[in-house]
Amino acid sequence: MSETNNNKVNHHLFKGEGKVVSFSKETLEKVQQLILRYPEGQEKSALLPVLHIAQEELGGYLSVDVMDYVAGLLGIEPIEVYEVATFYSMFNLEKVGKYVIEVCQTGPCSIAGGDAILGHLVSTLQIKPGETTKDGLFTLKTVECLGSCGTSPVMQINTEFYEKLTPAKVDQIIEKHRQPEDPESSGGQRWVEKFF
Repeated sequence: MSETNNNKVNHHLFKGEGKVVSFSKETLEKVQQLILRYPEGQEKSALLPVLHIAQEELGGYLSVDVMDYVAGLLGIEPIEVYEVATFYSMFNLEKVGKYVIEVCQTGPCSIAGGDAILGHLVSTLQIKPGETTKDGLFTLKTVECLGSCGTSPVMQINTEFYEKLTPAKVDQIIEKHRQPEDPESSGGQRWVEKFF
């Protein structure tokens, strides 16, 4: 099924484009500090935060070239990165919109109106889960448990969390994200900031 050759996986789903990718100097310094938090030989422990940072800074998704770069930074095999990136729904393996909307679809959210919120988003954005709006602004995803059952229904847009949703509240959130960003505002906290 798959073979390892020169530390690369030979599998049709994991073909790189041969693009050279790298963090900005500032981000690379922060990532190196983050890796140093873990004991020598345990650098793989930094994989989840480094993947979040890579996804954010290197195009919004984890291409094979990006995952191979992360593997090199951590001194691990590329397959170890692929295993993690394909397991978690918060990592995108294909290009996504500027804003990734993740709607919780577990029981508590469904009972509290999560299915109606998802239906409202489908209708408002004119896309189905897994799709991106034509303008490239929004990608809609369903996920399992965002961990806020007591404030359901909930959704997450990039790093920001929204609770106790109603269709009217969703409309306000979507409209806010459609507006051009104010250069003075942070536009939401970035992953690289969350780890420091």
